[in-house]
Formats: sequence, C-alpha cells, structure tokens
Amino acid sequence: MKYPFLLILISLFFACNDLPKDAKNTRKTVVENTTDKKQKKQSLEDEFKAFKTALNKEFATKETSPLTDKDLANFKGLDFFSFDKNLVVKAQVERTPDTDFISFPTTTNRLPDYRQYALLHFKLKGKSYILPIYQSEELMQKEGFEDYLFLPFSDLTNDNETYGGGRYIDTKIPKGDTLVINFNYAYNPYCAYNHKYSCPKIPAANDLSIAIRAGVKKFH
Repeated sequence: MKYPFLLILISLFFACNDLPKDAKNTRKTVVENTTDKKQKKQSLEDEFKAFKTALNKEFATKETSPLTDKDLANFKGLDFFSFDKNLVVKAQVERTPDTDFISFPTTTNRLPDYRQYALLHFKLKGKSYILPIYQSEELMQKEGFEDYLFLPFSDLTNDNETYGGGRYIDTKIPKGDTLVINFNYAYNPYCAYNHKYSCPKIPAANDLSIAIRAGVKKFH
C-alpha cells in the first residue's frame, strides 16, 4: 500500500489556491487510498516514513514548494510527531446524500464549493467523535478525482504544537461503510507557510475536543 502523498498534493492544489504552475504535474504522482488493502506491502510505519520523505522533498524543491524564498533557503525539513498506531482509527460512514454544495470560507475572499459527503463516527481513547467529511465540486469535475474526499479538522494542539488554523486529511470514497482515518497523515494547509495562498477554514463541526499529536507540527 503506497503512502497517500499524491492525494495530499492534489488537495492542496485545489483547496489552497495559487499553487505554482510547475507543481501541478508533480501533485499528480502521489495519491493512494490508505484503505486499499490490496496494495498493503509496507507496514503503516514504513508508509509514514515514505510519506515524510516525499513531503519534505516537495517542500525543498523550488518548483513545488509553498515556502517563501527566505524559508526555502533555510529549509531543513518539516517537523512531524512520531508515528502513533493508536491514531489510525476505523470510522463508520454515515452517508448524507441529500446535502447541497455550500461556499466554504477561506483565508481570503475566495469561496470554493464543497458538500458534506458523510459523517464519520469513530472512537479515540474510549470517547466517541463525529467528523463531517466533504467533497469538492471542482474536483468532482476532474477525471480520475471524482472520488476525492476532504477531511479538515482542528484539535487541542492548535496554536501550540500545531498550526492554529487546523489541519487537513485526504482520502477517497470508500467502497463499504467504513473508512480508515490515519491522523499520522494530517498536514498543514499552504497558508501555514505562505500568506499568498487561499485555504479553506475549518468548520466548527470539525473541531475535536482532544489533542491529536500526529502528523505535521507547527512551522517555525
């Protein structure tokens, strides 16, 4: 099972506007559904290591990096939490097929359209949580990306250990009624690194009352 880096790259291209043009093709080389058991050849921790390597390479490469010139010149790598197998959870998928597309507020005046695709029901440390997961109207029109899903969330680490604006996870529409949420793949929107980008804000319904110490940490 390959790491889901392409999905992250694609999502950042559409979710956070103003991506360098040369990055578009690069962002099409890395999306795999983390729930695809047929491709499971590496351990989850090995996949996470590969994910970190690929993400750092993308950030270190001028043509694909969201960093400012100053930060790129001094870039030594992103800071990640250690892999935590307890933050790989199986969620029950409650589809919400009749929802309308709505305009998502962003860090600028841009208003991309998303609809709530489903509610994800899962447990962490014995407590039950629900997260809405969304579908991009723009990506639905792109051949090959019709099954893309976007999971933004905020948690108790924001502002201190992680980016104050929350983080994102990306996946695909599952074939069944369960979906694996791997919080180790939580990443920062591009506006965490460069104010020129326009990124969706985290909906209030996607705020978790728990510290998710997994994925990418705060920059700087």
